[in-house]
Amino acid sequence: MTSHVFVDESKERGYLVTAAALLSGDLTSARRAIHGLVLPGQRRLHFTHENDGRRKRILDTIAGLGPTVTIYDASAHHRRCQREACLDALVEDLSSTGTRMLVLESDESIVELDRKTLYRSVRRHGCHETLEYRHLRAFEEPLLAVPDALAWCWQRGGHWKARVREMAEEVRTV
Repeated sequence: MTSHVFVDESKERGYLVTAAALLSGDLTSARRAIHGLVLPGQRRLHFTHENDGRRKRILDTIAGLGPTVTIYDASAHHRRCQREACLDALVEDLSSTGTRMLVLESDESIVELDRKTLYRSVRRHGCHETLEYRHLRAFEEPLLAVPDALAWCWQRGGHWKARVREMAEEVRTV
């Protein structure tokens, strides 16, 4: 079965891109589970704005979804090259997995650079005919809350990072 990969970045302590893959057949129930965590008055989940009790509940829900998580760390690169290095490594990994869709949280300041990077990467890694990519806002795609939460936890450290380490298949330095 194919998967969809949801991506968010974190720039707080170094530069990370967190990718969470979910099987295509699980997307409807996963969206329903994440949407069920959105409180009245919230447009979307944003882990930074949650209290610790809610964070634990959100992480329990994410763990129950069973995402395949990879964290790409490009902290050693020059700031201008970090995102490009992570996205290229991500596409390289996805080229052999049967992933059909890559969804990145939209940030208008970097969408054009992302498109150029992804255009080159999907061709270089031979998946330009099979891998689609889209930029969406977090309120448009509830599953972008998954990498948002995991990236926050990883950067926060301590027991939060330990919780994500249980879910992370790989932490890759690029």
